[in-house]
Amino acid sequence: MRILVCASCRAAGADPDAPRPGAVLAAGLAQALDTACEASVTVETVECLSVCKRPCTVALAGEGRWTYVYGDLDPKDGVETLLTFARQYRDTHDGIVPWRERADAIRKGVVARIPPIAIASPT
Repeated sequence: MRILVCASCRAAGADPDAPRPGAVLAAGLAQALDTACEASVTVETVECLSVCKRPCTVALAGEGRWTYVYGDLDPKDGVETLLTFARQYRDTHDGIVPWRERADAIRKGVVARIPPIAIASPT
């Protein structure tokens, strides 16, 4: 399973030279996953998820699972919230975590839910 983190957006009015919120979140996630030795989850930064008005946006994706996009995550406090949700997501067969089991930041931050996409091999 993959966590894709937008590393290009910045909060409105933020110092243009300050680290981008997504880069801070991605670094925290990578460190936490390394410490926990969780090889089943990878973190990747991407240049844009096109949710610029909701900086600190991530997507969770897994083979044969629904993909979720979340915005407005806290770059520091969001690490544990997102890892908890990632574990819940991983432990489902289709990626659908019951609404009531999700943290408030996950419930409020949802941008999109995309169904599993099967890509046919070229023949």
